[in-house]
Amino acid sequence: MSALSTTITLDIAHLITEDDTPVDNLPSEKQQRLLTEPLYSSWQNPRDGSPFLAAANVGIFAVARNPAIVPDVFLSLDVDVAADWWQREHRSYLLWEFGKPPEVVLEIVSNTVGEEDSRKRQQYARMRVEYYVIYDPQAQIMDEVLTIYRLHGPDYVRQATLQLPTVGLGLTLWEGTYEGREDTWLRWTDAQGLVIPTGKERAEQEHQRAEQEHQRAEQERQHAEQERQRAEQERQHAEQERQHAEQVTAQMTQAQQQAERARFAEEEALLQLAQAQERIAQLTALLQQTGQAPPP
Repeated sequence: MSALSTTITLDIAHLITEDDTPVDNLPSEKQQRLLTEPLYSSWQNPRDGSPFLAAANVGIFAVARNPAIVPDVFLSLDVDVAADWWQREHRSYLLWEFGKPPEVVLEIVSNTVGEEDSRKRQQYARMRVEYYVIYDPQAQIMDEVLTIYRLHGPDYVRQATLQLPTVGLGLTLWEGTYEGREDTWLRWTDAQGLVIPTGKERAEQEHQRAEQEHQRAEQERQHAEQERQRAEQERQHAEQERQHAEQVTAQMTQAQQQAERARFAEEEALLQLAQAQERIAQLTALLQQTGQAPPP
């Protein structure tokens, strides 16, 4: 193992893995970040969350000789970055270290001298990169702003779809604001065609969802309160109906009692009248016996 490591060190000692030359323009730099950051912050890798590497302006060495080819952005699936990534053999994408080429390489055209659709396309085909994407926002060298090639045999074939099915991703042109800049941007989409959000966008979406959940919970609370108030009103109405029924019952009972007392009084009067009539009859009979005329 040690001898192998020594051999690798000797093989790459002459390689220029980085030269620290600032050559990017502002639009390309921002676009590169928009194509790498969302994959780490928001992409749900369909391959069971397996590791991947998305990088911008990192050299790819297919063979151990200069110069490297440096795509604007590349994506390689099922690879791990070494823990000691500051070591020279781990600071660039050495195909013999990672064991495979990237699945996707993307070039952003900013001038007419980059040879994106000639020399670079041939290099990526020889490297066996499955998807090669040329983004030409000003249509300087291509007839369309976005061109996607897929490897077919020894060379690339231009595809009509914007989906990269074996990767579980797609691409789209998106009108919007990124980091304070309104423009047309190249964005990743998931397998369903939905734009993969940046970390900031995802946080805002989570905040909006939380706010919507809060509003929904508040609406449900208000609805429950309204139901409680309605139930209380119905209870009060039922209580009023019960009290009214009790009052009616009491009034009926009182009326019955009054009618009963009146009946008793009437019976008492009739009894007294009968008793008076009986006394009169007795008195009349007595007077007749004594020969006295009854009083008029």
